[in-house]
Amino acid sequence: MKASHVVWDWNGTLLNDNHAVLAAVNEVCAGFGRPGLNWSDWQAAYARPMRVSYEQILQRSLDEEEWARVDKLYHERYDALLHTCELASGTLDVLRACADSGRTQSLLSMWFHGRLTPTIEQYGLTTYFTRVDGLAGDVGGGSKAESLVRHLEAQQLDPASVVLIGDVVDDGLAAQAAGTQCVLVSTGAMTSEALLATGAPVTNSIAEALRLLD
Repeated sequence: MKASHVVWDWNGTLLNDNHAVLAAVNEVCAGFGRPGLNWSDWQAAYARPMRVSYEQILQRSLDEEEWARVDKLYHERYDALLHTCELASGTLDVLRACADSGRTQSLLSMWFHGRLTPTIEQYGLTTYFTRVDGLAGDVGGGSKAESLVRHLEAQQLDPASVVLIGDVVDDGLAAQAAGTQCVLVSTGAMTSEALLATGAPVTNSIAEALRLLD
């Protein structure tokens, strides 16, 4: 797989935040009177747009007001636990190796931009990326495809020269829509089986993902 630029996903890819995600999901469950989930339950329910996931686990349709409440419950709990999250194993070594190979790197996340950029800085990663983009809106949960197109256009990148490395099916679908290559890692919110169904290569770590690049 040849690529001169890598677009990294953040949550579940470069950041190991699964425990915070599950706690936040269960905060939503508690807020709507539903029993909590285990990680396998959440992986089975995970989908984009995210509202589909929550409507499945809450077993009800959500109007706009309720969806905003879900989003608020989730992110308040997630933000409270963010300080307990760590970078994925080998992240710094992988980013250094990618840079040493002559490739450029950027980061695209569907997490709120105002929370993303200071967090990247806190972990000392900002200098590795030519651009960092998060979600501009106030309520999350949408698809990554349009954001990826804008992310590439802003950097004047040829999609054919880019590989997106992420952890969910939506990353694979976004790559297909934008015309980039994709490698998925089984470290986040979706099972290997679900990831393999996209047709993209699936690895167990970001180090393995990087090794797929020529």
